[in-house]
Amino acid sequence: MRRKAVLILNFGSQYVQLIARRVRELGIYSQIVPFYLSLEKIMENEPYALILSGGPASVYTQGAPLPDERIYTLGIPILGICYGLQAITHQLGGTVERAQKQEYGRARLEVLKEDPLFEGLPKNFDVWMSHADKVSKLPRDFEILAKSENSPYAVIKHKLKPIYGVQFHPEVSHTQYGKEILANFLFKVAKAEKNWKMENFLEEKVKEVREQVGNKKVICALSGGVDSTVAFVLTYRAVGNNLLGVFVDHGLLRKGEAQEVEKHFKQMGLPFKRVNASKLFLERLKGVEDPEEKRRIVGHTFVEVFEKEAKEFGAQVLLQGTLYPDVVESAGIEGAQVIKTHHNVGGLPERMALELLEPLRELFKDEVRELGKLLGVPKEILERHPFPGPGLAIRILGEVKEEDLEILREADAIFIEELKKAGLYNKVWQAFAVLLPVKSVGVMGDVRTYERVVGLRAVDSTDGMTADWSKLPYDFLDRVMRRIINEVKGINRVVYDISSKPPATIEWE
Repeated sequence: MRRKAVLILNFGSQYVQLIARRVRELGIYSQIVPFYLSLEKIMENEPYALILSGGPASVYTQGAPLPDERIYTLGIPILGICYGLQAITHQLGGTVERAQKQEYGRARLEVLKEDPLFEGLPKNFDVWMSHADKVSKLPRDFEILAKSENSPYAVIKHKLKPIYGVQFHPEVSHTQYGKEILANFLFKVAKAEKNWKMENFLEEKVKEVREQVGNKKVICALSGGVDSTVAFVLTYRAVGNNLLGVFVDHGLLRKGEAQEVEKHFKQMGLPFKRVNASKLFLERLKGVEDPEEKRRIVGHTFVEVFEKEAKEFGAQVLLQGTLYPDVVESAGIEGAQVIKTHHNVGGLPERMALELLEPLRELFKDEVRELGKLLGVPKEILERHPFPGPGLAIRILGEVKEEDLEILREADAIFIEELKKAGLYNKVWQAFAVLLPVKSVGVMGDVRTYERVVGLRAVDSTDGMTADWSKLPYDFLDRVMRRIINEVKGINRVVYDISSKPPATIEWE
């Protein structure tokens, strides 16, 4: 079924999918397309509106990404966000230049003129800025709607056409009334109609999978986590017993995880097979310290194992639970910079023997959980914290050794057990332990020790794109620290990571 969409022209923003997600949350179908999409293709989609995303480039540099200028003549409502505002200004005759004072983080917006964009909103509120360039001269026929201390043209509008630009990011949660601004643009300016909900996605995705797969057999890369499980159950609904779920015990799992995963899938009665390949993975990782190399090794070895299982099953398609944050961080979207390679995106060999199926790559984690509820996936699986494909290999900084895996498993298990006992597990987005490649001096029973350090990490997030450290109670952290040091041989120091994302990532590697 074809629906009218809001098209988001992507200029390489790390947060472009947040715009699409906000639009979907408002009940309108959205599509992310390259900034250079032809005018003909844009017209084919009959969009309600165009949104020009942010991006890392500067409009005044040679070869800067810019859309077809004819979009401004179509009469289609346009909203430029950050770089998108600057692209509009630059192409329509205004001036953009390097700002003397760059603007990152919270800023106070002052609304100067009434407009449908601000209907129902106060005259002053906080917005989230992230830009080094600024508009210094407006194009002809544009007016100022709002300003901030460092951005005199923080919100602009064409006097005759439905073309808007905002210097801040309404799509991020840090902007007050960001969702309301997008809603006002879509419903009051663009006159869009609601046409999207998760039930629609499920129905259409089942049809898409059926069409892509046909009569071919599919092998699923099962981790037992939310993503691969939901992808598996969705695809099973589409192709039935032409699907086999293969769970690879790569020796990099948390304590008792392999047994727990096997139990869940047997209880669900789905086609499932467990493969023990831990020796192969650990042998391949021997002596490797670089995190990107670890990810590539794990990704390549995963595919090798699946190709072997696929031959036995007669499969031609590999199903993965790739989500959009994985795609963004691996620069799987046009113009984005690589943050780190995910084993199920950038870590795959260039020449695979299997066709790739990724039905969830448009979704964020919370959307996947919503989809999982519709599919009847058990609550205990849906509530599991995210776990990276390379497993504990990227939670041991440096070379992965079997004895270090055991130390980390025990420390991590204590942390998770105490979170659940304290009723905190479902209040944080993700929590885990990291084994650091350093030793520190300690004293136990009047004896000097020189042992390893464990870092604890717990973050609050909604989609994995941004995250803040969880403010866990001091007495709780004290209890976890004492248990780890007393019960895990080889550890004499515990630290707590209070870094946010950005500038850090959630995982350490």
